[in-house]
Amino acid sequence: MIVARAAEELQPAERSVAIGTFDGVHLGHRAVIEATRESGLRSTVVTFDPHPREVLGYGVQLLSTLERKLELIASIGPDETLLLEFTLELSLLPPEEFVRATLEPIGTKIVIAGEDFRFGHARSGDVELLRGMGFEVQPVPIVPGVSSSRIREHLLEGDVVEAARLLGRPAEVEGVVVGGDQRGGTLGFPTANLSVPPNVLVPQYGIYAGAALEMTQAAAEPHRAAVSIGVNPHYGGSERRIEAFLLDFEGDLYGRRLRVELWRQLREERVFEDEQALVEQIGRDVAETRSAERPGQ
Repeated sequence: MIVARAAEELQPAERSVAIGTFDGVHLGHRAVIEATRESGLRSTVVTFDPHPREVLGYGVQLLSTLERKLELIASIGPDETLLLEFTLELSLLPPEEFVRATLEPIGTKIVIAGEDFRFGHARSGDVELLRGMGFEVQPVPIVPGVSSSRIREHLLEGDVVEAARLLGRPAEVEGVVVGGDQRGGTLGFPTANLSVPPNVLVPQYGIYAGAALEMTQAAAEPHRAAVSIGVNPHYGGSERRIEAFLLDFEGDLYGRRLRVELWRQLREERVFEDEQALVEQIGRDVAETRSAERPGQ
């Protein structure tokens, strides 16, 4: 998939275009992007970075990093993505000016949009405005109950199974592997300690069954992983840690980008009577991880 950062970087062509933030690339987003490929025209996704809410000062916990969002969009199969920098100036553009600055120069003929699609300053543009400006608009029905906000709610409650149903894939955390306390190794369960970007959502504290995949090796098989998200209360911790014990793995992951799927929450984190009780519980967590099923399978 071609990724352009300005309209003039795209080759002239008649295009079918989907516009949106597409945070998390959930089932509703997928339906819109897939529809661009059915028109017979060049399929193009127009999306934004940073997230508009970050620029406008509202704050948002992202479901995916920009890099992961582009990977997920590419997996759907559009020909290209036009990634626009979202700025305060862009947010103030009336919808008609956004159309003239972005959609017309790239040869847009068809706009694919969800039924509640809005764009431009104060979200004042809609599908009727686009039709009035000469575009064919193909509305895509909203997928009931699916939204980025709803997915965030489920993740903050630790319900990664329901989040996976709305995403159409397992919930994830991703980050770069950094040094930790090295405590897992002394207990017999060495972990990869993830540094996650501060604007990316991390699910409710707890212990999860899942799998880990090094992001630079897309064809590699993921390793099942028992994942701890929290502060290690048994050791009186206060700093949030995201630690993954990769089953049947040997190697050095420091400095590498790791994506960790969360399949289901096994339990809450807690304080144990002693270290032996903690080790025994980790053993049970690992056994449950071995038998856990990936959501959607």
